[in-house]
Amino acid sequence: MAPPTVYYVRHGETDWNVAGRLQGRRDIPLNARGRAQATHCGGLLRDLFARERRDPADLAYVSSPLSRATETMALMRAAMGLAPDDFESTGQLAELAFGDWEGATIAQLHIKDPQRIAQREHDKWHFVPPGGESYEMVSRRMRAWYDSLTGDTVAAAHGGTARGLMASLGIAKPAAAPLIDIAQGVVYVFAGDKLTRYA
Repeated sequence: MAPPTVYYVRHGETDWNVAGRLQGRRDIPLNARGRAQATHCGGLLRDLFARERRDPADLAYVSSPLSRATETMALMRAAMGLAPDDFESTGQLAELAFGDWEGATIAQLHIKDPQRIAQREHDKWHFVPPGGESYEMVSRRMRAWYDSLTGDTVAAAHGGTARGLMASLGIAKPAAAPLIDIAQGVVYVFAGDKLTRYA
């Protein structure tokens, strides 16, 4: 049997994204642009499934429990003509935890915690923020989530979890994965060891 295909969407924009603040597990809502991005991704998925001659209702839908991801999923489903709230959420898809750093910008941390920032820049993959988790830890969590899938799945989650999934599936090397930009308003299709973007 072919491995499950994952149609993956990073949540839409938040005000903290605009300000460059580390969100992690903080539950920051979408802003107006983020809601528009989520609806746009629903349209991308609707068109993609039409081209593939797939019924959107036949796929599984799962979200991170953070509201910026659940609202993204609800808006995407509405754009596909599906019941907005008929999906599951799992803590396995929650964003990489930045612990004590959440709410700060990288520029602020260069001043406040320069030694740890230097460690992070030297090895982002293994670095654990104070009270947080590393990309390596997120990658293990995402592999466990992927291995639990029983069929093709639409997921709404985060940039950090996307990078973890890329590394766990062999799409990106661990050292390179944390440096990859995961855009908002884009559908990423993980199919085996291939990744395709639709914007």
